[in-house]
Amino acid sequence: MVNYEEGSERSFAMGDADQETSTEWSSYSLPGEVRNLAMETMYEYGSRVGIWRIFELLEKYGVKATFFACAVAVEQAPEVARAILSGGHCVVSHGYRWEETFRLSRDEEREHIRLAMASFERTLGSRPRGWYCRYGPSVNTRELVVAEGFTYDCDAYNDDLPYFVETTGRRHLVVPYSPDVNDFRFWQSPGIATSAQFFEYLKDSFDVLYAEGERRPRMMSIGLHPRIIGRPGRIGGLERFLDYTRGFADVAYLTRDEIADHWLAEHGGSK
Repeated sequence: MVNYEEGSERSFAMGDADQETSTEWSSYSLPGEVRNLAMETMYEYGSRVGIWRIFELLEKYGVKATFFACAVAVEQAPEVARAILSGGHCVVSHGYRWEETFRLSRDEEREHIRLAMASFERTLGSRPRGWYCRYGPSVNTRELVVAEGFTYDCDAYNDDLPYFVETTGRRHLVVPYSPDVNDFRFWQSPGIATSAQFFEYLKDSFDVLYAEGERRPRMMSIGLHPRIIGRPGRIGGLERFLDYTRGFADVAYLTRDEIADHWLAEHGGSK
């Protein structure tokens, strides 16, 4: 999953009351109303450079990815929207902005969902079928997502397989995500520092899931961010992993839409 958020993060330049604190320099904040220009350029690296390294790697290995995309981020980068479409990739809505939904009232959250859908209709020609929040959903999110007609959401970290929940009397599909197999660990302290460490964690996760797959289905999620994995000293870890896993004939690289459709077909539920 490629989390495309660049350009929709909190910043004074976007008129927000506060700004992002997580950067390549770990987490820090500037005093008062001082605009964090360094932070803004670190995020911009993802849309200027990092995203294109990811696209090139996906094309090299013939992988269709899922983009957890913020609507405003895609609006600001029409060339990225075109690359997503031309590459046949899947888009899951990551919100109107890269925002914490728990900061929003119920009515505000509903309005932001609708703003995101209208935006994606303009930039991509269609609305996404899946939804994913930043840092988890609010207590209202799943009910609102179901009401707005989404096929599934990814707002859970509690399983290695999709599953169904009952929401407002409807059977709704959840396709879980993974917080640990994620390049954001490069920005965490303690975290990981090298592409080799990233590759080893991906490989170790895959090897366990693959072995378990002999007895039951398994799904592996990999979280990527253009501003993070797109750096030249990190992208090699992802390439090594793609090279390693393509040696397994019974492994498939599926988008979230494809996983959702398979699960619905095999286990029932309405699309």
